[in-house]
Amino acid sequence: MRKITDLLNLRDGEDDRVKTLEAVKNNITFKGANLWILACAIIVASVGLNVNSTAVIIGAMLISPLMGPIVGAGFALGIYDFSLLKRSLKNLLTATVVSLVVSTLYFYLSPFKDVQSELLARTSPNIYDILIAFFGGVVGVIAVTRSEKGNPIPGVAIATALMPPLCTAGYGIATAQWTFFLGAFYLYCINCVFIGIATFLIIKYLNYPAVKQVDEKHQKRVKYTIAFLITVMLVPSSYLAYSLYREKQFKKNADLFIESEFTNKGYTIVYKKTDFTPKAKKLELAFLSRRFSALEIKELKDKLNQNKYLAGTQLQIRQDSTDRFNALKGDILSQIKSSENEMNVKDVKIMQLEKQLTRNKFDNLQILKETRVLFPAVSSLSINKSSLVNQKDSITTITAVIYDGAKTLSPAESDKLKLWLNERLLVKDVELFKKH
Repeated sequence: MRKITDLLNLRDGEDDRVKTLEAVKNNITFKGANLWILACAIIVASVGLNVNSTAVIIGAMLISPLMGPIVGAGFALGIYDFSLLKRSLKNLLTATVVSLVVSTLYFYLSPFKDVQSELLARTSPNIYDILIAFFGGVVGVIAVTRSEKGNPIPGVAIATALMPPLCTAGYGIATAQWTFFLGAFYLYCINCVFIGIATFLIIKYLNYPAVKQVDEKHQKRVKYTIAFLITVMLVPSSYLAYSLYREKQFKKNADLFIESEFTNKGYTIVYKKTDFTPKAKKLELAFLSRRFSALEIKELKDKLNQNKYLAGTQLQIRQDSTDRFNALKGDILSQIKSSENEMNVKDVKIMQLEKQLTRNKFDNLQILKETRVLFPAVSSLSINKSSLVNQKDSITTITAVIYDGAKTLSPAESDKLKLWLNERLLVKDVELFKKH
């Protein structure tokens, strides 16, 4: 038992408590450099959310100083230092307001206001976010109390993710999407509260001395406040987690139902839509060539209701009158045929271009070797197809041969070289040019 106690002992490697508390107090204040760092980190995080860059967001979280006042508040509760608690909460409020203002201003001025996946990920907090915040906070405060700070601090900054929710809340304000603001700000509050609670519990476990003696009444008040905050954060997030679980199960079982009842039987689905809300579930389908009778649809609905995750789902199979359906089928097949024809035309054009490139391409190096056997004075040459345009807008194509050498070829040599090149290149339009 003693070995287990020693194994789990947090007091080994603990830094001087006066020094630790002083460091915590120094990280609380938001003015000067800390405020500038915070504002810049907010802009970096907002840009990352705007362009959907995870790496940029992580960078912003690493440079953010937001953890300071939250850890300070947890420390203050643990040692019953209410003046420190007041300072921590005041600075946390300042940091929050500054962050919201800066992120709102950025997203208001940004020309790109599309909702990205990184933004959406911060709008629906659940109980898993509570677990991340709490255990991340535990790691953070343990690291703060060590003499060797080690590597956990950057990881805690990334895991607890204080910056992205604040920036997402600013996006919600800038675009007047209040569900985004409420969801993101709720996630931010979850992170703040449970990092603070984790800090409080570790400080109590380490038996940090109280700044002053507090009577039992005040101690109970602190405990009741913490319990109230836990309840306020826990209940909505648990409900959201349960809703998320139900939605995932619904979509998973809907896909399995479609696969077993339709796909495996060879039916081609041309349209599929699933809707899930806490109050209603809906599955819409349309098929290329399969029509269902009223009895078959009833049987399908009965099978849906036999699945506990799909029970109560409204099944809608889109199939109009035969004429309209055949028209729809004809349109789809026509589009497919049209696409195939377009691909065939493109293939022909590509083949024609490849042939043209082959005709216009010459092996200059090989031809130079052959030319030098007959005309040693030629040291280099270049062969290309060229188009000549005159004032009458007529176009003449020639095979232009530019050569260089120690001397200019005589007229007789030039004529001889032209005749040979015409035969060698299988053309009749060679023109010689001396490089100057």
